[in-house]
Parts: sequence; structure tokens; C-alpha cells
Amino acid sequence: MTAPAPDIRATTEYPMVQRAGLRFLRRMAILGVAIFAGIGKRAYFLAGATTALWREPKTYLPLVMPHMKSIGVDSLALTAIVAAFIGSVIALQTRYQLFPGVQLSVVGLISRQTIVLELGPLLTGLVLTGRVGARMTAEIGTMRVTEQIDALETLAYDPVAYLVVPRLIAATLMLPILVIFANAVGVGVAFFTAIFATDVSWHDFSSGLRIAFNMFQILYSLLKATIFGTAIAFFCAYEGYVTDVGAEGVGRSTARAVVMTSVAILVLDAFIAALFAPRLQG
Repeated sequence: MTAPAPDIRATTEYPMVQRAGLRFLRRMAILGVAIFAGIGKRAYFLAGATTALWREPKTYLPLVMPHMKSIGVDSLALTAIVAAFIGSVIALQTRYQLFPGVQLSVVGLISRQTIVLELGPLLTGLVLTGRVGARMTAEIGTMRVTEQIDALETLAYDPVAYLVVPRLIAATLMLPILVIFANAVGVGVAFFTAIFATDVSWHDFSSGLRIAFNMFQILYSLLKATIFGTAIAFFCAYEGYVTDVGAEGVGRSTARAVVMTSVAILVLDAFIAALFAPRLQG
């Protein structure tokens, strides 16, 4: 006996209740296939970048320093502005939300913990996603639509080693440096704001900075920064590398890269916090 033929009737031939269920299941199936296909493509892209990292050092090493300048040095002003306002707002809000009788040294403690552990690396990563990541995607995407990447392959250059690897290395190295700078500016501005704009004294704030402090808190902030830098370069370079033809494709890729990278940074931030939060207590 042969197996019965599958029912391939159109969705509209089913009753309304079954029709709605079938449409929902088909949409979920299409969504699931798209998600796993996207993960597979990015894993393949990451494997290509890892291979190029070991096989093509002569191709990408001369390009690392220029990208470190464009990603790190050129972002110092923006990083300082963001960190300064973060520090000022945290100091003011902390002081004026305290209950009567609470020691004023808490202002220094909360300012340090909030900036160093969370807002310093997180907001620096999100801001640089818009500045560095969007530019990265647009540059690579423009090279894709103008067939410059095809020209690199014709000239026997590995386009991944030439375009992706130096940006990946530069972002991974420079984000921790920028976060160190952001943390210093944020805590410094919080200190001066608390001293000159509230009734917190120099002794109160400085003693609060030393409460429950350990070096792992600094390492935790730098770990976040390193992972965020790698995520920015990877996701944005990938979206630029697979850009569709035309100026509209570059725009779509840039918008998609910024959104996906921002979401990835938030997810990674929560994951890292869940893993290392118990070790942060001094």
C-alpha cells in the first residue's frame, strides 16, 4: 500500500478557524527559518573573518592603525560629552533622591557603581554604534554596490581580511580605552557636580568612592567594553558586506545594522551582568 498523498489544499479552502491557525503556523515557520538562516550566515561570516585573521596578517595589519584613529581618537569628544552629562545627572539625582538621615557618602558610591559598572560601557557602546557602526556599514556597503569588493577579489585580495578584520581589531582594542576615558570623565564630573551644586563635601564623595571597591569592578567594565566593541564591528561589517544593490540597499543595511547592534549590546549587557553580578560586591 502506498502512503496517502499530503493535503496541499490552499489555505482559503479550510474553515476560518483552521485557516487562521495555518496562517499563524506558516508565519512562525517562515520566521524560524529566517532566524536560523541569519544565524548560519553570520556564523559563516565569522568563520571567514577568523580564517583571514590567521592567514592574511600582511593584508590587514597596515590598516589597523588608521581604523583605530577613526574609531577611537575621533570619538573622544563625543564620548567625553556623553560621559560628562551622565556623571552630572547621576550625581544630582542621587543626592536629591536620598532619604533624610542617609549618609552623603552614598552619592559617591552610587555614582561610581552606576558609571563604572553599567552606564559607562553601555552608553558608550550604544553611542558609538550610531557614530562608528553606521559609518562602517555605509563604507563597506558602498564598496559592495559599486563593485569595489569584486575588484578586490579580482586583484587576489581577500575582501574580508582587507575590510572586516582591521575594523574588528580596531573596535575591539579601542572600545575599552574609550570606556576608561568615559568612566574617568563621568566620575570626575559627578564629583565636581556633587561638590559645587549640592551640599555633598569633598570628604563625603571621596569616602563613598572607596566603599566596597575592588579591582574586578574595573575588569568587569573593560570586559563589557571589549565584547561591545567586537559586536559593533562584527554586526555592522556583516550588514555592509551583504548590502543589496543601490543606494536604498545601503540605507536599509545601515539602519538594520544600528538596530541589530544596539539590541545585541543590550542582550550581551544583561547576559554579562547575570554571569558576573555575584562577584561585583567589594
